Amino acid sequence: MTRRILMTADAIGGVWQYAIGLARDLTCAGWTVDMALLGPGPSPAQRAAAASSGATLIETGLPLDWLARTPRAVISAADAVATLARVRRADVVQLNQPALAVADFVMPVVAVVHSCVASWWEAVENAPLPADLAWQTDLVARGLVRAEAVVCPSRAFAATVARLYDLPRAPIAIHNGRAAPAAPAATGPLHDVAFTAGRLWDRGKNVATLDRAAAALAIPFKAAGAARGPHGEAITLRNLHPLGHVSDPMVAGHLSHRPIFATAARYEPFGLAVLEAALAGCALVLSDIPTFRELWDGVATFVPAEDADGFARAIGDFAADRDLRTARGMLARRRALDYSPADTAAAMIALFAQVAGQRGRVAA
Repeated sequence: MTRRILMTADAIGGVWQYAIGLARDLTCAGWTVDMALLGPGPSPAQRAAAASSGATLIETGLPLDWLARTPRAVISAADAVATLARVRRADVVQLNQPALAVADFVMPVVAVVHSCVASWWEAVENAPLPADLAWQTDLVARGLVRAEAVVCPSRAFAATVARLYDLPRAPIAIHNGRAAPAAPAATGPLHDVAFTAGRLWDRGKNVATLDRAAAALAIPFKAAGAARGPHGEAITLRNLHPLGHVSDPMVAGHLSHRPIFATAARYEPFGLAVLEAALAGCALVLSDIPTFRELWDGVATFVPAEDADGFARAIGDFAADRDLRTARGMLARRRALDYSPADTAAAMIALFAQVAGQRGRVAA
């Protein structure tokens, strides 16, 4: 059975949280995990999290695929990761950046598509993909074909990936998971506040709609996350109360008071922030997109992504009725407990065993 894995990660967004959580569960299951970090370096807190997960963090200094300027840069990074996998004698490689699968790996590769330029562009823009981004889509397509298995975090996103990249079959859907905090007390104090978290600068998150909604609310609406992106993308908030980039423990602290959690995302392959809010017992107000319907139908309030008035009404209804808010928060938590890290790890381990031996193995 395969027992040593090289996993790629980046320190910018949700992939980091996913990779750290999976690494922790893999090491608990007896695996040796090497985590190859691409893109900007980690913070001291992220280095500490990697150490506590049991993984060996390897800061490669290689460019992250979606921040790279040329295809040559991505291909060179892919070759370097393949070499690293051989040096580390990995039995299997999990690429959380599927374009890297274009390299010649001597061990089986599982490509996990957390997001991609093509699907983001389709959800956010009303124009053909420009040439300076099309090469990224081409590399992802080539990588997906070469991988022994392709994974997406939801069935809705798997169907999108299969369509956009003309795959012969849909990727395997393995939901993400997060560790559950202690159960919130149904009679504990609630903070009369709305809350959102994520990359505020990312137009796919559609924070502008929430900013308009906040103007009509009688309660504060706080937003955690960076307002400026790595390429200079930025958003100016007029009504939301920006908290800036805050640590995971600080976000958990805000969620522990069970604010009304809202997201107006146009594009979300899974949505770890929603899962964390649901685990904390927050009532959910979500954009009506296929991913959220798949994961939260029956427990969340859904609003069309561009309907700022609709978000304001839904949030206002929860603010005015604490009993309703508490009940819906408990429903959300019960659903969230279905998305456990242990289940995610078990599904990935089963997949690793399935693909083992599909390429030449590293010599013992």
